[in-house]
Amino acid sequence: MSKLGVSVYPERSTFEKDAAYLDLAAKYGYQRVFTSLLEIKGDQAAVVANFKKVITYANQLGLQVMVDVNPDLFKQLGVSYDDLSFFHDLGAWGVRLDLGFTGQEEARMTHNEFGIKIEVNMSKGTHYVDTIMDYSPEKDNLLGSHNFYPQQYTGLGYDYFVQTSEQYRQYGINTAAFVSSNDATYGPWPMQDGLCTLEDHRGLPIAAQVQHLKMTGLIDDVLIGNAYASEAELKAAAEVFFSPYPLLHVETVADLSAVEEKVLFAQPQTYRGDFSDYVIRSSQTRVIYKDEAFPAHHLDAIHTGDVLIDNDEFGQYKGELQIARQNLENTGRINVVGHITKSDLPCLNLLQPWADFKFVAAK
Repeated sequence: MSKLGVSVYPERSTFEKDAAYLDLAAKYGYQRVFTSLLEIKGDQAAVVANFKKVITYANQLGLQVMVDVNPDLFKQLGVSYDDLSFFHDLGAWGVRLDLGFTGQEEARMTHNEFGIKIEVNMSKGTHYVDTIMDYSPEKDNLLGSHNFYPQQYTGLGYDYFVQTSEQYRQYGINTAAFVSSNDATYGPWPMQDGLCTLEDHRGLPIAAQVQHLKMTGLIDDVLIGNAYASEAELKAAAEVFFSPYPLLHVETVADLSAVEEKVLFAQPQTYRGDFSDYVIRSSQTRVIYKDEAFPAHHLDAIHTGDVLIDNDEFGQYKGELQIARQNLENTGRINVVGHITKSDLPCLNLLQPWADFKFVAAK
């Protein structure tokens, strides 16, 4: 089952703030927690104790904590990949290997006696995962997650993201990627322009980022990389993530009629399978509302992402809902009743014929 997650960075905050944030996350159905132990400065025992306190609290809430580490930290802590008891004692559900080893070590780690999950870096590309698979890992304990990118313009391009994600998908390995809160202020380092995996997501509303990742069909778990997302963001991300349908946000015209509002929002839509290059059709609305009147109004030129309802001039098609896939001429038989929000437009390309989806009024 796919999971939604948040991130906490105990060395950069207080236990009280982290605990309050984890309480909120649990309230909205979040199940995973990411944290980073890439370097330990100062009193090692105190730092580890601080992490353990937060992880213990997360575990009490039923959250699963993944700890990000690198080979240098293994040396600093005196931890061997053959003995993961340190992470078991810490209370970690899993260990994420930021840099990783040669493939053989990762495979061996998946056979650990504690059942600790080993999560590897999907953004590396190359044949890294193939090498790990060559050494017969315990596949149930092997996960993959992409990096996040604090610096603007350094996030993954979409094509590379697809290519690297498919490398893991072919083995049935659980995958994860990061989205970024626009209210959060920090991550594991002082400097960050957001902490997303895909560069195209930087600055978008969090619901749009989550929706897009979900609709790629390539990512199981979605994690908010920076801390702390606002409660409104946690709620919006959860609404999209746990919805059985893709949710597309629509900015509607001010004078939407009562029946047009029902066409848009009263039921899920279904993308017709005999699809057109010009519009996404949801034909059932013309059956449901066949006895209603759809007077002509807002007969504007049609642009990509416009939400359309055929009016009374279109005969048997009146009441059919469509979304424009490109710019079109309006013959006077189509009411332009709204527009998919700019941040949700990339999702239109991922909507599949015969898929159900729902409209949500943009706030």
